[in-house]
Amino acid sequence: MDAQRLDLWLWCARLHRSRADCARFVEAGGVRINRQPTDKAHARVRPGDVLTLAVGDGERGRIRIWRILAVAARRGPAAEAQTLYEELGAEQP
Repeated sequence: MDAQRLDLWLWCARLHRSRADCARFVEAGGVRINRQPTDKAHARVRPGDVLTLAVGDGERGRIRIWRILAVAARRGPAAEAQTLYEELGAEQP
């Protein structure tokens, strides 16, 4: 497997509790893939892609930047999920 659906990858990386929540997050415009905005939950991501995520609401919102290191074979524990990406830069308000 060299590519994976964005909503499935985000679910495996434990961004949200359900895959449907991940799909809604993407459809709401919360994700950029390699600086390109997307609202397609079915967009394909590959190792090496950079995701920009607008996480949270209002004043508590943060921008997180993740480089994808691997696609997921399954949704595992948090320690396993953290091996799927590397955090780039500091969190920004």
